[in-house]
Amino acid sequence: MKKNKPVLKLGLPKGSLERATIEKMAKAGFNISVSERSYVPYVDDEELEIRLIRAQEVSRYVEHGYLDCGITGHDWIQENGSDVHEVCELLFSKATRQPARWVLAVPESSPIKSVKDLDGKRVATEVVNLTKKYLREHGVRADVEFSWGATEVKAHELVDAIVEITETGSSLRANKLRVIDTLLVSTPRLIANRASWKDKWKRRKIETLALLLQGALEAEAKVGLKMNIAEKNLAKLLKSLPALRNPTVSKLSQPGWVAVETIIDEHIVRELIPQLKSAGAEGIIEYPLNKVVY
Repeated sequence: MKKNKPVLKLGLPKGSLERATIEKMAKAGFNISVSERSYVPYVDDEELEIRLIRAQEVSRYVEHGYLDCGITGHDWIQENGSDVHEVCELLFSKATRQPARWVLAVPESSPIKSVKDLDGKRVATEVVNLTKKYLREHGVRADVEFSWGATEVKAHELVDAIVEITETGSSLRANKLRVIDTLLVSTPRLIANRASWKDKWKRRKIETLALLLQGALEAEAKVGLKMNIAEKNLAKLLKSLPALRNPTVSKLSQPGWVAVETIIDEHIVRELIPQLKSAGAEGIIEYPLNKVVY
């Protein structure tokens, strides 16, 4: 009689990070299909079971062992006070590659200038525990209430200040709010249940997932470059050509010519290609990368 195959239960964040997370998983090699009627998506890996859980709850379910591992924000791990093993940081967000920030904000016309001015005032937020801890650290006594949403609107009529999450600050500016301070900078993390992390098979599977995810994220900001150049011009070209290690140089069938291949940061390509052309490079090809694993 065959034993049941081992399975790793992975929790992915449902909500604002859902689409970005599924895209990163696909780049890592795990294709996920989500049904509107189900919280159990299909994944093309028989050793994985995916659950879509709100990011606010993922760390609790991982801590208690209902999930072996999960992806959620550092903010929610701290808000829940979850005792989990942090496997790695994953630098992505719902709109940009910038970390999210939980900030203390007030209306532009508010007389409040610092956290000290909140003594005896009322603050609305979704991260009640983080906010209370922040106020205690500054010796401020204020009434902190949980906000179910539309927190920016409340700042003008219902409360004196808010603690809200932002990536770019555009929503705060649109609602005429002024940032007083930053409470926490948060990025997604891959976390594991401590017992699951001690299990040899599960740990190896989680480490593989981390390796592929980090490789996919690293590749997003880089591209590959190929070019041909006369050997007599090679030394000049190599002096200015950045690379992860050293460029790969191989001889061509045409005598006196070599092919050069390297990986570079995408944002410098537009300045670099004209320089390569001036150095004598020909047949320059830029191509995208799926993964970069160090």
